[in-house]
Amino acid sequence: MVTNQKIDLVITDDHKLFRKGLSSLLSDFEFIGNIYEASTGIELLELLQSVDSKPDIILLDLQMPEMDGIAANKELKKVFPDIKVIILTMEDDAQLILHLIRQGVNGYLMKDADPDELETAIKSVIEKDFYFSDNISQLIYRNLNKKRKKNSGLFIHKFTPREIQTLELICREYTAAEIADELNLSVRTIEGYRSNLLDKSGAKNIAGLVVFALTNDLVNFE
Repeated sequence: MVTNQKIDLVITDDHKLFRKGLSSLLSDFEFIGNIYEASTGIELLELLQSVDSKPDIILLDLQMPEMDGIAANKELKKVFPDIKVIILTMEDDAQLILHLIRQGVNGYLMKDADPDELETAIKSVIEKDFYFSDNISQLIYRNLNKKRKKNSGLFIHKFTPREIQTLELICREYTAAEIADELNLSVRTIEGYRSNLLDKSGAKNIAGLVVFALTNDLVNFE
């Protein structure tokens, strides 16, 4: 972990047994602090308005009454843009996943994931700003590969060579500190490159930046 502070989070799901079971599991993780619960998107937003110290991460289901996860995430990004969101669902439609990433979610995890993967996802979102499981990554890549724009020349001129190097390492899940070490630069410089990449690409976060890079053939994992 890059911080010794506890991570506070909210479990948002309309199934009470699932929430309670997940809360019990998360309470065993040493790095987890306060755990809140909400059963709908509306309840989630009301909870966030009522607490003084905002949580770090929201674990968000998609299928919920009153306000589903898609609508809740859209509202979250307007009102609480600094809170990170991990979708926790059984939906594995590639177009839906890409839509949510472009709307600013930081991670996407299936509900049948094992506890170790959940722990990895939470830590990765805190440290690297995004997390895709191997299965989700392959699903995204296959979908993008079908319509990949083999015209990176339209975008490559926007970025400096150092920014492209940084982008490649971001896509390989390097942290800012690891990128700085790899390129023999300061973390502050790398953070500057990351900010430039987000501005130039129009991506809302690092997850969206990775999708932008793959869509426009700026990096290649083949």
